[in-house]
Parts: sequence; structure tokens; C-alpha cells
Amino acid sequence: MKNIKYLLLLVVLFTACKKEDDSNKEISEVKVKEVVPVIEEYGFVLNDYDVVRDTIRSGDSFGELLDNQGVSRAKVYEITEQVSNETFNPTRLVVGKPYVILKAKDSVGTPEYFIYENDKIDYTVVNIGKNIAAFKSQKPVTIKRKTVSGVIVSSLSEAISNQGLSVLLSHELSSIYQWSIDFWKLQKGDQFKMVYNERFINDSIYAGIESIEGAVFVHQGKPYYAFDYMADPEKGESDFYDEEARPLQSFFLKAPLNFSRISSRFSGNRYHPVQKRWKAHKGTDYAAPHGTPIWSTANGTVIASSYTGGNGNYVKVKHNDTYTTQYLHMSKRNVRVGQRVKQGDVIGYVGSTGLATGPHVCYRFWVRGKQVDPFRQNLPAAEPIADNLKEDYFASIKLTKTKLDKIPFKEI
Repeated sequence: MKNIKYLLLLVVLFTACKKEDDSNKEISEVKVKEVVPVIEEYGFVLNDYDVVRDTIRSGDSFGELLDNQGVSRAKVYEITEQVSNETFNPTRLVVGKPYVILKAKDSVGTPEYFIYENDKIDYTVVNIGKNIAAFKSQKPVTIKRKTVSGVIVSSLSEAISNQGLSVLLSHELSSIYQWSIDFWKLQKGDQFKMVYNERFINDSIYAGIESIEGAVFVHQGKPYYAFDYMADPEKGESDFYDEEARPLQSFFLKAPLNFSRISSRFSGNRYHPVQKRWKAHKGTDYAAPHGTPIWSTANGTVIASSYTGGNGNYVKVKHNDTYTTQYLHMSKRNVRVGQRVKQGDVIGYVGSTGLATGPHVCYRFWVRGKQVDPFRQNLPAAEPIADNLKEDYFASIKLTKTKLDKIPFKEI
């Protein structure tokens, strides 16, 4: 009897386990439907297209890129004829720039859109389908306010990079204080603080510095404040002023570039290394590596951007009725005639074009139409804030200064 009960118990247990196994098997065989995330970019739902991504390579042309995707030459010609060059110039594709082609999910993969990235933020969309058109747009950009505090141990760039921050910040800071502080003579223990804004694409991809709201740099124990303020909204240009509303900048930069040495000064009689004769040298030569950016030393308008056998590539800028400057022997010019430039804007790059034995820029300076030595001129300071704007200035910087002062200084 006991043996029969024992056998019955084993049968019951085996049946229960088998039912449980079968139940688990049924659960494991239930397939979960995959949810495909919706991908939106450039104003399109990319899920609706077959996407081709690539970058412009040397030798690429707009026609060849479309031809590789099955677009006929007749269609390419029609596109280039109907699209305005101001919106999209197919002959000026830059090597290294990304592009995207969106193709319909039909039997032949018909190309419908060509998207060209002008830079990290700006892009151009060309409708290459039935309704040919082109328009420019921007990726979503978020501005985030940040603060930083640092202390000099060896250099400003090191103090910035050691905190994992963009080296662009050190460039911005040195640009703001270039008239007040000699950054070659920073001392260990000098301190700085900044309130600034950064750009982020799609709220996550870093896209550079938007602006510096305010800063303070303590050099040799003295604090130097700087606040960004637009004194002339019609011009749309802002400058930096201190806590007393005094301009930080001078009318002219000390030099048109970061240079290693002055290779030849203004002289009434100098032996020309190319022409092999003695003649006046009415400029200052700054030796620098090939490709070094050349800056406009003051705000002004470009009145010449050309090439001659003696000057090579050169740019001439009129600053007002009194002052004009010229920059010679460039490898490449970066501005056009009539263009308005601001002090510090890159107008070209160091080269050795024209009558030059090595890479340098010859900087020439005119006062009322006469070439002079800029080092012997009593040059003006930048224009101060008008008295009727000072109340607005002090009100506009109040919150930034309060925030700056609350940021603790870093110590060594």
C-alpha cells in the first residue's frame, strides 16, 4: 500500500513539473516586437529614406556625386540651372565637408534630397526630386551658461586644458586682455574667473564658444574686470569694458599676428634682400610660420584685396579718415573689397608671395595718406561709452559681476 502511494506521489510531481516546463516554454516562445526608434535630422524623418552619408573628397564634383547615385546628367544640369548660387553653389564644395543623400525606399532608390553641411551648425538642403529647390537651415542649437575659475601655474592654456575645457577659452581670454596684460609675463598664482556661454547642437554636441559675458583676471595682485556690452546696437558690434565703463581695448592692436620676431623695422634706408639694393622700407616685417593667421589691427573697411608682383597677395584696410593699414606677402587672402572687418578678424595668412625671401607679413601704416612708423605714433584709445549710456551699462553688468564675485578663486 505504501509503495502504491509513493508511486502516485511521483506521478503527481512529474506531471506538475512537466506542466511548469511547458508553461515556461510557451512564455519563452513569445516574441517581443522590436520598436524602431524614430530618427529625425535636417528636418526629415530618416526612417522614411535610405540614407547615404559621406564626405567631400579631393576631385569630387556635385555632378559625379549624383551620377554615382543614378541621377542623369540632364537632371544635374537642370538642378544647377534652377538653384541660386547664393543658396547653394555646386562648384564650391569644400573637401572634408560631410554630405547626405536621401533616397526614396522605392524599387530603384530614387535620390530625393542632397544635404550639404556648411559647418557644424549650418547646412543646405537641395531638393533634387520633382520640385527642384534649395534652402539653408540650422541644426537645433542650445546655449548653456557656464562658469570657470583657474589659477596660473605655468601658462593660461595649461590652466584651461587641465580642467578639461576648450582651449578656445584661453584664446578668448587672451584676446579680451591683450591690451591690459602681457601674457608672456604671467606669474605663478595669477587667477582668473569667467562667466561664458557655449553652443551645443541637439543639446549634446559641443559647437564652440557663443560669448563671454564677463571675466576678472588678477595679475600681480591687481584685478582686471571685463564685461561685454553693445554700445552701438546699429553697428551690431560689442566690446569689453571694465567695472568703471572704461574700454579695455586700444584703437589698434600692437601687431597684426602672433609673431616670433620683428625681422625688419621701418627704415628710410635698408638693403633689400631680393632687389639687392639700398632703399626705404616703409613697413614693419613680422616673421612667422607659413599659414599663421593675420589680423586686422583695427575696425575698418577693406579697400583693396589683390595681388601684385612686389606685394604678393595683400590687403588694405581703411579705418577712418586718418588711418589706413596694409598687409603684404600673404599666402592667401581671406576678405574681399568692401567687406567690414573688426579688430582681430583674420584677413589672410602668412606667406612669402611677391618680393619676399621667407614667410612674413610686411605691415604698413598710413596717417592722412603718409606712410609712417606705427611704433612712433601716439595712437588713440578705443571710443569710450557715451555718458548717456553709462547708467544702462552699469545696470546690464550688475548680475554678471555679482555672479563673478561669488565664484571662488582657485588656489595653487
